[in-house]
Amino acid sequence: MMAEKLKKILPQIVFVGIVIIAWQVLYRLQIWPELLFPSVGSIGRSFVDGFTQNNFGGAILYSLELLARGLLLGIALSLVLSSLAMVSKSIYAVYNMLVSVFDLIPGVALFPVAILWFGTGESTIIFIVVHSVIWPMSRNVIDGFSSIPKIYIEAGENIGLSGLNLVRSVYLPAAFPHIISGLKVGWARAWRGLMSAEMVFGATGAGAGIGFYIQYRRSFMDSAGLYASLIAIILIGVVVEYGVFRVIENRTIRKWGMVR
Repeated sequence: MMAEKLKKILPQIVFVGIVIIAWQVLYRLQIWPELLFPSVGSIGRSFVDGFTQNNFGGAILYSLELLARGLLLGIALSLVLSSLAMVSKSIYAVYNMLVSVFDLIPGVALFPVAILWFGTGESTIIFIVVHSVIWPMSRNVIDGFSSIPKIYIEAGENIGLSGLNLVRSVYLPAAFPHIISGLKVGWARAWRGLMSAEMVFGATGAGAGIGFYIQYRRSFMDSAGLYASLIAIILIGVVVEYGVFRVIENRTIRKWGMVR
């Protein structure tokens, strides 16, 4: 088992090593000034200094807190509204239209409206996160519900299930792969929306997140700090993908044989 896992991750490790070596080689060739293309060592030192001296860890935790609040609200709304859409054809028609319309609006375009409604505090950032997750996830959930074989639904109805009970006992389990896919898309969009909001608004009254930290590094022309911030964002994404979503998939849909 361990050898099989190592075999899977070895190409990834090799690729990362090649990228690091190639970066350092390009730095040594001095094709670009160090301000634009710092060395691997400088980026590594900035990464460490960010956590030990510049409160980068606090900025990450603050951003993740805002993300979690908006993400949970968006997930809950998408599941509830998508489930109601399956109960009523009228609700389905209206909500499906709303999903098609609002999913096309990027979160950045809603910044002026959000500022008018909520000001420049945490509520605005959470609003952007909710908007970023609810529509793409709802689209995946509705598509999952629509792709369920009719025989499953008829079997549920034959044992007396109807309405929300049918949704809970048949629709949700059968559409779980689509729900996981929607979570992935929603998480990615919410993360990007959060970064954009923080970079536009800067710090809120309660704290400052990764977006503000990146802007702060830019204002001091700290390119190594900027690259270190991007590495931290990538690492967070890798942890969420392999430490959260992959674990959920392995313990649910892969274990159930719903995907290969």
